[in-house]
Amino acid sequence: MEFEVWWLLAIPLFFALGWLAARVDIRQVVTESRALPNSYFRGLNFLLNEQPDKAIEAFLEVVKLEPETIDLHFALGGLFRRRGELDRAIRMHENLLEREGLAEEQRLRAMSELGQDYLKAGLLDRAEQVFTRLLETPQHGQARTFLLEIYVQEKDWQKAIDAARVLEKDTSKPLNAEIAHFHCELALLEAARGNPDAAAAQLRQALAVNRQSVRANLMAGDLDAAAGRHEAAIADWRLVETQSTAHMALGVDRVLGSYRQLGRLAEGVQWLRALYARQPSPDLFNALYLVVSETEGAAAARELARAELRRNPSLRTLDRLLEADLMDAPAAERELLQVEKGLVAAYSQRMMRYQCGSCGFKAKQFFWRCPACGRWDSFDPERREGDG
Repeated sequence: MEFEVWWLLAIPLFFALGWLAARVDIRQVVTESRALPNSYFRGLNFLLNEQPDKAIEAFLEVVKLEPETIDLHFALGGLFRRRGELDRAIRMHENLLEREGLAEEQRLRAMSELGQDYLKAGLLDRAEQVFTRLLETPQHGQARTFLLEIYVQEKDWQKAIDAARVLEKDTSKPLNAEIAHFHCELALLEAARGNPDAAAAQLRQALAVNRQSVRANLMAGDLDAAAGRHEAAIADWRLVETQSTAHMALGVDRVLGSYRQLGRLAEGVQWLRALYARQPSPDLFNALYLVVSETEGAAAARELARAELRRNPSLRTLDRLLEADLMDAPAAERELLQVEKGLVAAYSQRMMRYQCGSCGFKAKQFFWRCPACGRWDSFDPERREGDG
């Protein structure tokens, strides 16, 4: 490429322009810094020294001295909500909404923040009113998300279904798994009212929305078993294995119960042995141990427990092995074995928990929706040993 002489003249000009721009930026920063009250810098200092309470008080003083600091209002309101100081968060956002001359974008943001304050405070009616008003604004996507959360908390499942379907179209995010759960919740209500046909219809809708709905098949089996249709119930429950083998831990006792009702428990044991061979797990072992102990005796149960203890050592398996040893132990050894088993069993029962894979919440019972973080299908269907 041919060298142009005028480039030599342009280079000093570029440096001069850059120097001038930097000077203007520096002067603007210095001017803005001088305009801020000392409370602002004290607040920053408190934050740097990990003194959040003092920082908040300093920033509140800034807000009083400089009412135009809109972003600081929003920051403080959000901080109060995260800290659980919901009264202060609500007052902060209500004050913003009452301010004259607030830009439309800021007004809508303040409304959304206030709705979130109400939602976290459990003031669901107020939150619903705020987010409903936001549906006709650019905040409609976020508003629909929060309205769906409100309907779930209120257990208004039909409204939740309608809101989720609109939200799917609005965001292109699939919500079929959640919608299937909402139909399952409606099925529970219908079953409790003594309407098994209506409950079954809701479960069919759940499976139409989400063919992988484990919960719908488990509940369909429950309805069939309650009506004495044990063959159909077993078929429903065994479909779960094609959806999620891990979730068979939730259905294994149901399947064995229906085989028992049909007088074909041996067939159920054979099925469970095959399932356990394909997918060994602590809960499947526990169910297999109990039914083998019942049908085949202590020796078979003991051998099963020993094999499981070698494969996957755990306190619960050790408890089952001690139990099997107790069944035919000599009288002289029974007292000590009973003490050992009691200690192991007590500690094992305290440690066995279901756990949410999203937030880590632990519980003795299984939940389809985590009570702590609100996520659906986040609980591991297998109980695990961990800190009680």
